[in-house]
Amino acid sequence: MAPRAPTLAAACFVVLALPAPAAACTGAHRRPTAATLERAARATACLIDAQRGAHGLRALRTNARLARAARRHSRQMVARRYFDHTDPGGHGPAARIAATGYLAGAHAWAIGETIAWGSGPFATPAAIVRDWMRSPPHRATILDAVLRDVGVGFARGSPAGLGRAATVTADFGARH
Repeated sequence: MAPRAPTLAAACFVVLALPAPAAACTGAHRRPTAATLERAARATACLIDAQRGAHGLRALRTNARLARAARRHSRQMVARRYFDHTDPGGHGPAARIAATGYLAGAHAWAIGETIAWGSGPFATPAAIVRDWMRSPPHRATILDAVLRDVGVGFARGSPAGLGRAATVTADFGARH
């Protein structure tokens, strides 16, 4: 029985520790409204940093240019009813991020992007980050130690035209 006690204690510790990051991120469990899109973006960035911290990685710096690219992409996906990293005109994350000036003057750079949309209770920052962490490619982007900056952008609505929904883009970057 002695060998089981540490395993059970560790499992209990993990279960008890998981809600704390979301609780510390204001608005993490609230569905975004027109008035709270920026709060939802901050909560999402906070939750991403909590995941990075739990994996021994440094927090990301919030970057206004990445946030602008992310907001524009989320709004465009809703308005044009598509869900993809590449827009119907063929522009991907690098083109959108470069258009903000984020990459200007960099000798080398790295970028990443995660997108999601959800309706009702699946539109909260906590639900979105939880689902990203359950997806290996999204998880890899969030936990990429090379990336140093983040910008998150929410839009009301979904690419499917559903109400009570939110669409979100998180753009990540590093400039050298």
